[in-house]
Amino acid sequence: MKSRLISPILLWLAAVFLPALAIADSGKPLPNKPDLGKGITRIAFGSCVHQDHEQPIWKAINIERPDLFVFLGDNIYGDTQDMAELARKYQTLGANPGFQALRQQSHVIATWDDHDYGADDVGAEFPQKEASRQIMLDFWGEPADSARRTRTDGIYTAHTYGEPGQRVQLILLDLRWNRSPLKGVSKAEYLLKKAPKKMGPYEPLTDTSAQLLGEAQWQWLEAQLQQPADLRVIASSVQLLPEFTGWESWANFPHERTRLFGLIDKLKVDGLFIISGDTHWSEFSRVDGAVSYPLWEATSSGLTEEWKAISPNQHRLGVAEHRNNYGLIEIDWTADQPSMTVSIKGQTGQVYMQNTLRLRDLRHRQP
Repeated sequence: MKSRLISPILLWLAAVFLPALAIADSGKPLPNKPDLGKGITRIAFGSCVHQDHEQPIWKAINIERPDLFVFLGDNIYGDTQDMAELARKYQTLGANPGFQALRQQSHVIATWDDHDYGADDVGAEFPQKEASRQIMLDFWGEPADSARRTRTDGIYTAHTYGEPGQRVQLILLDLRWNRSPLKGVSKAEYLLKKAPKKMGPYEPLTDTSAQLLGEAQWQWLEAQLQQPADLRVIASSVQLLPEFTGWESWANFPHERTRLFGLIDKLKVDGLFIISGDTHWSEFSRVDGAVSYPLWEATSSGLTEEWKAISPNQHRLGVAEHRNNYGLIEIDWTADQPSMTVSIKGQTGQVYMQNTLRLRDLRHRQP
């Protein structure tokens, strides 16, 4: 009888106390979460974590001690219309000791992509999106009075941290709730023409009535881009800058991509940097000429998932990396010319790729 009782007791004790031991760099107790109102210097980000897979990457991320971690989507692989099953998959992620340690020591914010929204490559047509939204927001601890719970068109949101001169704005978009159906090719065309080029099965939409954000989100985004910020990070669950790869991206909706560039230019939005996920590989992209300063994007994917057939990207800087990875933005506010170093790192914290940008170089040129 005693042996049957010991196992559940030990399991309960482990669930309560092991998360506090998950930062294994020095055995030190977990620090208190940073006060983001006093400023922010370290932002980690990532995407594509399968709840049932091994997740050794949390150790390296926790050693970084980021002020903030941004989950960019595919934060679980739900892929179901059974909302009880979806909730169980979130619970599986939530029980991971490394993930628990991250939530205890760092602030965490999240948007979603297709797999945690509910199904592969799905958009506005997903029938369980309202129930999925509430489960997602419950898991991430969204307050009951949050606008994300009551909006009728998605979970987009924004956060601002720090004082003037060191103010950072995070804009988290929702690219699922309003998204029109994608334009696909036949299976034969995909296998014969696209797969050999390491491209996906979709084509760009020429119908300018097709939506990615939805009009209400566009109006909200325009207002957000006019808020004061010294560094403004747009979190997009799918890639924004790369030209068409055949997979899901803003390039599926070229008129929406062009509209965003036009909005940035019209409003003279300074200090903009883009982070994205989804691809199961990581890379830097840069587009010159869309606005009066270079637009940069760091794609980090995946925390557990990998895809070796990396698609071409004419805007890629350097090489891409398929091995598990996370992103890290380190901001130096103390320099005469404040800068940010953006890195893509692997499971042991090794640097796969890195770029340093001066914030003054992310500003519109005066005529």
